[in-house]
Amino acid sequence: MAAELGASRLLAPYFSSSQIVWTIIIGTIMIALALGAVFGGRWADRDPNPDKLYMRIMVAAVWISLIPLVGKYLILLISGMLIVTVSTNFLIIAAFVSCAIIFVPPLFLLGTVTAGLNKFATTSLEDNASVVGRLSACNTIGSILGTFLPTFVTIPAVGTFVSFLIFSGALLVIPLIYFISIRARRVSCAVCALIFAITSCLSPLTGFAFWENSSTLAYEGESIYNYLQVKNLSDRTILSTNVLFGVQSVTMKNQGLTGMYYDTALAAPALADHADSALILGMGTGTYARQLKQYYPDMKITGVEIDQKITDLAGRYFDEPSSIPVSTYDGRAWLAASDQTYDVIMVDAYQDITIPFQMSSTEFFTMVKGHLNPGGVMVVNMNMISDGAGSINEALTDTIASVFGERNMLTADVPSTTNRELFAKTIGEDKSTKGASDIKRDAKAIPLRSVTYMRTGSEDLKWYMNEVAERFEEVEAPGSASTILTDDKAPVEVLGMRAIDQLIAKEAGPYREILKTEGIGGLLRAVQ
Repeated sequence: MAAELGASRLLAPYFSSSQIVWTIIIGTIMIALALGAVFGGRWADRDPNPDKLYMRIMVAAVWISLIPLVGKYLILLISGMLIVTVSTNFLIIAAFVSCAIIFVPPLFLLGTVTAGLNKFATTSLEDNASVVGRLSACNTIGSILGTFLPTFVTIPAVGTFVSFLIFSGALLVIPLIYFISIRARRVSCAVCALIFAITSCLSPLTGFAFWENSSTLAYEGESIYNYLQVKNLSDRTILSTNVLFGVQSVTMKNQGLTGMYYDTALAAPALADHADSALILGMGTGTYARQLKQYYPDMKITGVEIDQKITDLAGRYFDEPSSIPVSTYDGRAWLAASDQTYDVIMVDAYQDITIPFQMSSTEFFTMVKGHLNPGGVMVVNMNMISDGAGSINEALTDTIASVFGERNMLTADVPSTTNRELFAKTIGEDKSTKGASDIKRDAKAIPLRSVTYMRTGSEDLKWYMNEVAERFEEVEAPGSASTILTDDKAPVEVLGMRAIDQLIAKEAGPYREILKTEGIGGLLRAVQ
């Protein structure tokens, strides 16, 4: 279990921690253990030699100790090979191949242990069942410890790499004691101990993103929920939770517009009937909160962020305003426990390809709508531009339209990014006409500019809103065949995987063509 949890943390920075990745990890490891049990039983019957059993344990322990040192290089090598050769299901194939190469061999060897121990511990058929029961109990106790210790103790305290070393070291001690006690396999013991010592010294010195410039890498670590990386560049500070698929949060060092999706999302308080309060679900490092405070200094802002470590980093590296209260809580659970309402609610909880299903369903968006004041606006940051039938953005848009109504919604793509902002407004009162407020009328250039300047006094933001108005697109009504996400059925992982395939196809397309026409040599020349 410790290896399984370690596998999830090793793969997460590269492939996310979605249900798809967890399924691949669990399935691959279960296959390895099952095969190990079959072959372990055969080997024990054929040659019941405990030396061979302890040797397999020792090899498995050394292999696991090498994972933090070698594993990340293998993952990147496998990803690099597949990204130019695989057209679809990249995430599934890359995660499966990586897991199979890195984790199947040692866990296959460990899978042989129980059958071998059963053979050695059984002296007669009369107590065979008792022996099997005791071995199963020990197995279960070990699994319990391997489940709780990495999650709640070792990974938060010392990280994934050192956790691998701790558990592999504990495993290595067992065969070393055995062989030393019988004075056998001394050379093998010395070699394995030396390899473990070397990897123990070198592994903590490297990180997941080992290629990054150490002068710009301000922080690399882990929390209970995420791999975390902070890069300090000349003009911005970046938080990443995935080393392959982009960034989670960015803060510009100069005040003003960021050039990112936060700027487009500033249309929300201008589209709302009032701009007195805002709730941010997925506070991150507080960039959107800082933008709101800069342009709407009197706005009361509340943040919700599930990861306390991110909140800590926000104060340490990103100058998150201390005046903004941030609750460490799941966004939906926080809504369920609160009765407050807001003029603006920002949903910014979708990290790359990891979309929490419980924050993408009709039930969730109904809850958000219930926490908006009349004429309030919800803005949702959708991380990947993925259009067409069956896309994640189509499913999210149709789901929100089923709650707010398509007439009360607009979308705006963010230039030079893979972000799309979706705006949805509740019914309010238009003071000028005494009728219902209309998001489509309010989103036109002149009224959007006017309201923005009236509320903020910023010329820069006023004229930026003029450009945002040109990017607004209306939303079509959901059809009978539309995918409406619910708590019962929300296949966000599969839909997100399709979006990743599209992004990879777009970015890797030229390299695939070079590989096809010029071979490996041409590809190597192209990437130099």
